[in-house]
Amino acid sequence: MSREEKCILTNMCMIYDGSRILVQDRNDPEWSGITFPGGHVKPRESFVSSVIREVKEETGLDISNVKLCGIKQWTQRDGKYRYIVLFYKTDTYSGELKSSDEGKVFWIEKSRLKDFVLADGFGEMFEVFDNDNLTENYYYLEDDKWKFENK
Repeated sequence: MSREEKCILTNMCMIYDGSRILVQDRNDPEWSGITFPGGHVKPRESFVSSVIREVKEETGLDISNVKLCGIKQWTQRDGKYRYIVLFYKTDTYSGELKSSDEGKVFWIEKSRLKDFVLADGFGEMFEVFDNDNLTENYYYLEDDKWKFENK
């Protein structure tokens, strides 16, 4: 049995400033709503470099001192590949905030997140970003229905 597995690697970053968090209202009709900036890891790109690049592309901000704070993962329904999202957070940033084709970016009070329309599954992901005792948002199929666990 092979230990190799096809996977798609992505990232997401929570940028915070005290009680405020930077959110993105995504334009993608397949995954719209409020989330954090992030995107795909390019081949042979380090994970940290990828999240720094994605945040710059989507927000105009330069981030540093990023900390890995969790992961999200699921295996596609057909079993052909696993999708992995590396969660990062930082409070170290500079530059001028600007939105991109990915969506509008803006600051909100963390306590107001529930007042917005969130991207599918983002509420569950946010729990991992916000709780130092959690490190994984795991989706799995049971009786042909998607379920999740935060661990």
